[in-house]
Amino acid sequence: MRLFARHDRYFSTGENAYFQTINYSLLSNQFNHMKNLFFISVTLLSLLFLSCENEKNAKVEVWLTDAPGDFQEVNIDLKAVEIHSSGTDNERGWQSLAITEGTINLLDLTNGRETRLGDLELPGGKISQIRLKLGDNNTIKLNDQVYPLATPSAQQSGLKLQIHQVLAEGITYKILLDCDAALSVVKTGSDTYSLKPVIRAITQAQDGAIKGEVNNPAGTQVSIAAFLNDAIEPATTTTSDDSGNFLLRGLAEGTYRLAFNVGANSPTTEKTDVTVELGVVTDVGTVDLQQ
Repeated sequence: MRLFARHDRYFSTGENAYFQTINYSLLSNQFNHMKNLFFISVTLLSLLFLSCENEKNAKVEVWLTDAPGDFQEVNIDLKAVEIHSSGTDNERGWQSLAITEGTINLLDLTNGRETRLGDLELPGGKISQIRLKLGDNNTIKLNDQVYPLATPSAQQSGLKLQIHQVLAEGITYKILLDCDAALSVVKTGSDTYSLKPVIRAITQAQDGAIKGEVNNPAGTQVSIAAFLNDAIEPATTTTSDDSGNFLLRGLAEGTYRLAFNVGANSPTTEKTDVTVELGVVTDVGTVDLQQ
């Protein structure tokens, strides 16, 4: 059996070389498997981190409604809805909502009818403005005739509205844009019209939240469920973070019972008579788990 040297090691050219090849193949497969597990672990940790971060955000929903006007149609070509979350009036503070672009007839939204334009999650803090960006296909219909509707600056800088609202983390807010089409459409000449919007921005908290900290001597994550009154099914659930902090969001007004558990064989700790109000994050402080 002939031997040859490579990288200061000796390998045989017969049966041993065959098994040497298999060993290298097995090592390569094991390495690839470990590499895949590493990337999967990193991905799962990233998703968990993003989920925890999202729980700390406030959610903003933007809706549109209108008052009746003396037109058959008032159509706006909506391209973008943005919220300004900075304390200064600059372009860097604008963030876009996820919306469906398209034409909206404002007169379809009268007498209490509303349409949801989109939503956005933002860190808790102050928001100052909201703006609508329009396209070129804006029209009005009057006496069965359709006329172009000019929208000065709406395509570039957008239609800006002041809101000045402080968002609490964990709370969902509804911003209702209440447009008055009768006052917003101005006749500027013979069969020429311009949109100078008269819009009120009404901000309303849609729910409440509960936050606190779990004191778990075992140091493991804790599952938390919130039950409204005597309900059997939880209104919502969450898991504490590595520091024991938790936030239960999207809760209707009412009195809740909280259940804390670390596993099937562990006792459940309860906290009762937790009151939730709209727009308020109720802090239950530190909860000590039963041992």
